[in-house]
Amino acid sequence: MNPENHYTERLSLTEGQLQQVKKQIFRISMLRLALFIAGIAGLYFFFNQTTLLIICICLTFLPLFILVKIHNRFFIRKEWLETQARIIQEELQALSGDYSSFEDGKEYVNPEHPYSFDLDIFGRCSLFQSINRTCTFFGKNRLAKWLQNHLHEKTSIEKRQEMVREISEHTLFREQFRVAGLVHHGQSSDGEKIQAWSQSPAQYLHAGWVKAFIWGVPVINSLLLITSLAGWTSFSWLGLSFGIFLVLSFGIIKRATYIQETYGKQLKSLNGYARLIALAKAENWKSAGMQELMERFNLNGQSPIQALQQLSKELDRLDLRNNQFLYVLLEGSIFFQLQEIVRIERWKARYGQHISKWLETVGELDALCSLGTFAYNHPQYTYPELTEKPFCFLATQMGHPLMPASQCVKNDATIPSRPFFLIITGANMAGKSTYLRTIGVNYLLACIGAPVCCERLKLYPNQLITSLRTSDSLSDNESYFFAELKRLKRIIDLLNQGQQLFIILDEILKGTNSMDKQKGSFDLIRQFMQLKANGIIATHDLLLGSLIKQFPEEIRNYCFEADIKENELTFSYKLREGVAQNMNACFLMKKMGIILQE
Repeated sequence: MNPENHYTERLSLTEGQLQQVKKQIFRISMLRLALFIAGIAGLYFFFNQTTLLIICICLTFLPLFILVKIHNRFFIRKEWLETQARIIQEELQALSGDYSSFEDGKEYVNPEHPYSFDLDIFGRCSLFQSINRTCTFFGKNRLAKWLQNHLHEKTSIEKRQEMVREISEHTLFREQFRVAGLVHHGQSSDGEKIQAWSQSPAQYLHAGWVKAFIWGVPVINSLLLITSLAGWTSFSWLGLSFGIFLVLSFGIIKRATYIQETYGKQLKSLNGYARLIALAKAENWKSAGMQELMERFNLNGQSPIQALQQLSKELDRLDLRNNQFLYVLLEGSIFFQLQEIVRIERWKARYGQHISKWLETVGELDALCSLGTFAYNHPQYTYPELTEKPFCFLATQMGHPLMPASQCVKNDATIPSRPFFLIITGANMAGKSTYLRTIGVNYLLACIGAPVCCERLKLYPNQLITSLRTSDSLSDNESYFFAELKRLKRIIDLLNQGQQLFIILDEILKGTNSMDKQKGSFDLIRQFMQLKANGIIATHDLLLGSLIKQFPEEIRNYCFEADIKENELTFSYKLREGVAQNMNACFLMKKMGIILQE
């Protein structure tokens, strides 16, 4: 079944279930109203008839309280189905090229990054936005890190590919995982606060006086209650004991309040992460990578699910102190706050050191779900083949994944050895920059283990670095030209350090005069050859194509032509061998009346 049919079928099923739940909610609402009215009427008519009054209460108000709980469950189910319907609709929109529903990762935009700014990896209409289906902040950050720091080792990429392949086949799991994450939505500060709490020292767990109070208060009050009921002592002694312990409990109010206000929300959210872990553990994973991922959730053969749920329950119990009546009753009787704080600290001592690892693994699983959805939504994409020895980049029928299929003109790219450069010439608007970004984006997708928009791709994973969109900086008192020089210096320094790079440059040395630019460009490419680099350079300088005479085995010339027929400018956007023959600047300036016709 193709993705569109799958999502359409799932949406129809979900909307049907949602309608049923809404009907149930309405019916229960009417039943609650009827029971309430009947109960009030019974109180009015049977107020002086004890037996009938008790029967009336049992038949009206007792079922009413039960229905409240049932009603709440249906509302939870309604929220789940509404979220499920929404994310399925978002996937249908994504299939048509509309990714506006997904977070764009604008906070990760960094003009200084080696390639992400040039290739529009983050921000509006970015690669990140098209891939991102994360439902946790940990997953969102992990996906961004993968795109910012791609893999370089063949085995690591192949392992990730295997995991993405498998998770792409678990369509229902990915859907339910995302719904669960969005319903139990955490906060961006969850990780920091949870880690800070897990590393904070225990204040009461090992204190001797604490054990005395935990055991002593309930025992003393129990003995006084028994002796008072037996008539051996006065109830005033029990009241005195109750009052003393209640006053003493005020000493730990500050600590209990601090836990609730500072960490309570984040720690309770762990119950939501436990739900995500439970969903993942319920699947039958076959790939070695996914099985290793699941192993991280094990703790001496035990799952963290019960542990996280236990902590959430302890925090819910601590919230009972917010009820003033229960606070007085529980503190005076059993020193309740202290008991709960000790239970929470005991939990932290046992499991606290593992929380960060569990949440990081949830984040990795979340990011994998995004890549899996990307793979599932593009069944025509292929997984690249990784080579053992540097360098090669052999792409057949390669397109940009963000371009609509109806507008995407696909081209090949051949870089068979090291060192080797493609020099791309062509007129303005002919497609040079798009071609460079197409190569860069597909190279990045390949190096994070995702499928690529190619009929076939074979590559060696070097470090990607680009210089396509250099900008000046008034705040740093830095010119456009100097910013580009710094970028090029960085590339040369990395090559001199022995790093293997895949370099993509667009119009070298913009901002200087033609002769100086030409000489600098020639010298830079010769330097690249000496340092055994690989890459692609797009330029308007046709003379750069003459370098093939000096490096006949290491350079190939390709171009994008602008065709002028019957006084009209057309572009095929197809890559052709050789150096460009047609330029279009003067033609367009004449056509627009900027300069006079000759």
